[in-house]
Amino acid sequence: MSLAVWQWTAAFLFVTTLPALLLALYTQHLKHENAHRRRAVLRTLGVPDSEHAQRTLVGFFHPYCNAGGGGERVLWTAVALLQRTAPHVGKDEIIAKVKSRFNIVLEPRTLHFVFLSKRALVEDARWPHFTLLGQSVGSMILAWEALTKLIPDVYIDTMGYAFTFPVVRVLGAGRVPVGAYVHYPTISTEMLARVKARRQGYANADSISSSAALSSAKLLYYRIFMYHYASALRRASFLMVNSSWTKNHIDAILAHTDTPLSVLHGLLYVLSPVPLLLSIAQTVYPPCETDELVAFPLEGREKVLLSVAQFRPEKDHAAQLYALFELLKQHPEHRQTVKLVMVGGCRNNEDAARVESLRALAKELEIAANVEFVVNASHGDVLSWLGRASIGLSTMVDEHFGINVVELMAAGVIPVAHASGGPLNDIVVPYKSEPTGYHATTPATFGAALHTVLSLSPEAENSMRERGRAWAVERFSRRGFEQAWEESGWRKWLPSQE
Repeated sequence: MSLAVWQWTAAFLFVTTLPALLLALYTQHLKHENAHRRRAVLRTLGVPDSEHAQRTLVGFFHPYCNAGGGGERVLWTAVALLQRTAPHVGKDEIIAKVKSRFNIVLEPRTLHFVFLSKRALVEDARWPHFTLLGQSVGSMILAWEALTKLIPDVYIDTMGYAFTFPVVRVLGAGRVPVGAYVHYPTISTEMLARVKARRQGYANADSISSSAALSSAKLLYYRIFMYHYASALRRASFLMVNSSWTKNHIDAILAHTDTPLSVLHGLLYVLSPVPLLLSIAQTVYPPCETDELVAFPLEGREKVLLSVAQFRPEKDHAAQLYALFELLKQHPEHRQTVKLVMVGGCRNNEDAARVESLRALAKELEIAANVEFVVNASHGDVLSWLGRASIGLSTMVDEHFGINVVELMAAGVIPVAHASGGPLNDIVVPYKSEPTGYHATTPATFGAALHTVLSLSPEAENSMRERGRAWAVERFSRRGFEQAWEESGWRKWLPSQE
């Protein structure tokens, strides 16, 4: 072999092995540094040095842990469960908010927060274009920041950032089990089908669906994203999902194949420290605060249409205003007695601006006198409205679960929800062969359903409230969540203390 061939061979080997060598050196350095950080955290929690080797750090990745939505209820219920069953597992403000919003008591002595400075990288506003890609890359950077501050013994993502899994596998040198509680898929096979068929809808604007070239480009983008999203999910040791709708989608994603991309990217995961074998997710319904809600009387309700949901774009609060508009247009007799109350949290300036746009829309529709906004309400305020309202309103399309709908039913509020997702398949379903609420799809059908509820006889109304409450308590209690969480088998991934 000539000298030139040897030189080119040596150069090729150097270029291809240097990144892997540098990454291996970096992970070893991070492992050494993490030993010091781990010791510091355990000392902060008051754990004697002699017991450090027997303690396990379970890391929940949830950058928006101080928000007040259903995802945060899942997070804090799981944390509280872990603290009770394994007590050796800006803090005060967050703990106080958890108590105020969810009535969940946390033990501060066994809870440590790793505060992150790069959270803006996963904000919607940061990525006006290629949002899925931008937020996913941002989540990987955010996870990198988190793990350079502390590597836990077990990593559980409760916000849906699957692209953090490879980061954990690499920086944890393949020794940190990865799990997740998935509220909804980042991308779905339905989204691919919608773009392929050039159907306008959420996340597929008319400017894209009306153009063959743009649709083809977006379909390629979605295919590549789906391929890597499925690969990332398969890296998990365990996956829990919140509903049958989410399970069907996640299972379909885990089984998703794309032969051309598999050929093109066949070598991408060769260095993966674990096989990509996970093929099914387990359903663990979210916890609902039924204990307090079932105490509310069913009689004497006000003619309040109640919405309880964060002011996020996918919740489609505007559809609720249009539903009220249709109700009052078709049945003006309700104008003097019916009021829509929107109770929800604002995570950021974008959510606050969304509330202002909803106020403007209510004025434009001339229904402002029949609408009230209750922003960032305390747990007590939410309970007060749940105990007074007659009808619950949920307009999100393909709501992955709908914990707000469960709370409405447990409180004795009759739900009118969009005919899709969790509310259709899991929640607002017949109980003992009798209805527990209503479904609708358009402003007109929502308006008609609202009128139907308002026109029920007192006997029929109370019977439906009783059925809804019985079903909610039977199927979606906090105790049911804790039992299903423990039965998921996640504990087998905890490191042995022997």
